[in-house]
Amino acid sequence: MLRLLLPTFHKQEHMLNYIWAGLIILSFVFGIAYDVRDLARDTYRNDSEFELTLSWENALDPDMRRQEVTVRVDADYFQSFYQVEGMADSTYSGVLINSEEGIQLRFAEDVALPEPWATIRSETSSRDNDLRGKLTLVPGAAGAATIRFSPVRYVKMHAIAQAALSMAETAVQLALSLIGVLALWMGLLQIAEKAGIIHALVRFTQPVLRPLFPDIPRDHPAFGMIVLNMTANMLGLGNAATPLGIKAMEELQKLSSEKETATDSMVMLLAMNTASVQLVPPVLLVALMGLQINQLIFAILIVTFISLIVAIISAKLLGKMKRFRDTAPAMIEEA
Repeated sequence: MLRLLLPTFHKQEHMLNYIWAGLIILSFVFGIAYDVRDLARDTYRNDSEFELTLSWENALDPDMRRQEVTVRVDADYFQSFYQVEGMADSTYSGVLINSEEGIQLRFAEDVALPEPWATIRSETSSRDNDLRGKLTLVPGAAGAATIRFSPVRYVKMHAIAQAALSMAETAVQLALSLIGVLALWMGLLQIAEKAGIIHALVRFTQPVLRPLFPDIPRDHPAFGMIVLNMTANMLGLGNAATPLGIKAMEELQKLSSEKETATDSMVMLLAMNTASVQLVPPVLLVALMGLQINQLIFAILIVTFISLIVAIISAKLLGKMKRFRDTAPAMIEEA
C-alpha cells in the first residue's frame, strides 16, 4: 500500500536533511555576524581597565595571600563605559588574591551581575562562576583601583559549539539508556512467550483488535505484541513501547511476502503509535513538571483520544483508495 508513497517519503527525508543543514548553516552565519558586531563595537571592552572603589575592614596588607573586600561600582560610569542602560549603583563582595602575576580580584560566586559582566563571567570562569580580573591599585587614592578582565570574543560561536557538544552527550546517554530498556523488555518478551502469556493475551484481545487488523490470522503472536506496545504507550512508557513496536512489526513482516511494502496492519500500527495513545502522562514529562502535570491530565486524555480516532480513520480511508489498494501486498499476492 505504501509503494507509491515511498518516493515521496524519500523526497521528504532529503528535504528534512536540507532543512537541518540550512538551520545549521543559518545558526553559524548568525553566530559569526553577532560576534563580528561585538568585535566591531568592542562590547566587552577587551584590554580596557574599569575603574571601581574598594573598601575593607582591616588595613590592607600587601603580604596577605587572601583578603576580603567590598567592591563599589558607580552606575553612571558603568553605563558610559559599556554603553548600556538601566543599572543602579551596586555593591559586591569580593576577595583580593596576591600571586606572582599580581593582584587578582574575584567577585563572590553566583552573584547577580549586569551585562556584559554576566557574559564575561560565564566565558572566563564557567566552572567557579565568579567574575575575576587583574587589579591595579591607584597610588595616593584610598580604595581607588582599576580592573582588567580577560578578553572575551566569539561568544555566540562558543555557545553554538557548546550546545552541539551538550546535545551530542545527551544523545549518547539516551542511546545507552535505551539499550538497557530494549534488553530488559526483549528478555521479558522471551519469558512471556515461553510461558504462554503472549498466547493467552492474544486470545483475550483478539475480538477487540480484529476489526482494526483483519488481515492478521487468529491466535497470531503479532496481536500480543501490538497489545503490549499499546499498553506501554498508554502508561507513558515510551522507551518500553519502542522494542515492543519493533517486535510487532517483525511479526507482521512474517505475514507478508513483500518485504519492501508495508501492509495495512503495519500502517495501522504505525498510525496508532504516532497518535501516542496515553492514559498516563509520559514519564519524562512527570520528571520535568512534577505534581503540576496533574493540570494537564484531562487535556492529555482529550488530545490522545482525538488523535487516535483521526489516526484509525485516516489509515482505513487511505487503505480503501484505489491508488494505495492496488499496491497493497495482499493485492499483489492475489495477482
